[in-house]
Amino acid sequence: MTDMTAETNPGFRTFLVVWAGQLVSLIGTNLTGFALAIWVYQETGSTTQLSFVLLATSLPQLLITPFAGALVDRWDRRWAMLLSDTGAGVGTIVIVVLLATDSLQIWHLYPILAVSGMFQAFQWPAYTAATTLLVSKENYGRAAGMVQLAEAIGQVIAPAVAGAILVLSGLEMVILIDVITFLFAIGTLLTVRFPPTPKTAAGVEGRGRLLDEARFGWDYIKVRRGLVGMLTWAAVINLLFGGLGVLIFPLILAFATEAQMGLAFSIAGIGMVAGSLVMSVWGGPKRRINGLYLSGIILGLSLGLVGLRPSI
Repeated sequence: MTDMTAETNPGFRTFLVVWAGQLVSLIGTNLTGFALAIWVYQETGSTTQLSFVLLATSLPQLLITPFAGALVDRWDRRWAMLLSDTGAGVGTIVIVVLLATDSLQIWHLYPILAVSGMFQAFQWPAYTAATTLLVSKENYGRAAGMVQLAEAIGQVIAPAVAGAILVLSGLEMVILIDVITFLFAIGTLLTVRFPPTPKTAAGVEGRGRLLDEARFGWDYIKVRRGLVGMLTWAAVINLLFGGLGVLIFPLILAFATEAQMGLAFSIAGIGMVAGSLVMSVWGGPKRRINGLYLSGIILGLSLGLVGLRPSI
């Protein structure tokens, strides 16, 4: 019997329920993200406007994330995830209302996405902490693969579907579907219960004021050179590739339709599904850092080839 088949305890079953809800929510989030980016660029024709809209989401996350982990440590993991999903869902509902009343302007997106980004800052630390709470340590790699698989499935389905819906029904239908997926994710979280969070020596040592706890988290990281190196590598990768998140839209839309662009993004998502399935079954190399280096190099080479020729 493998580790995965042996993992039949209630905690793992709860993880599967939560994973399913977050999978559906990710599909909706990716639908909206893809469709809004296209809509903003088509409405303005400005890469700068598109970058500002994306910045409105990411900047609040950047500012709040150092404190989000400390707050999640204080809260029940399930309620932290509920807070994140609900806050982001409310922002999506506001966009639906503005679209329905034909009132949506580009500037409306800045405060809406900023508030949604603040709530989403709690999502990843809460989800990660909940996963380690529900899944046994020997299956962390496989659980991480399943989480990555959910993200990959969202990236396979959402772009192609969003591109088709944009052409057939417009942005309003895309956002409405996103609202439904948020409600589904919240519903799954309301049906489960998480076990109590065990106290650790590091957690007890770091307990105090919020600012002190955030500082303790940084101190905990900086004395672990391997962890600092891994985070630095991830930061450099995100910095170098982050610009592509803006430039890829005008690049492809210059010679392709929304539906073709969605198909291209979905094909990229298929690659993520394949890699996530491999990780879920395999668990990763013994030296995980080598896997990070190799995947980063191949990713960079592949993305470099995208810009060589304007061909779908």
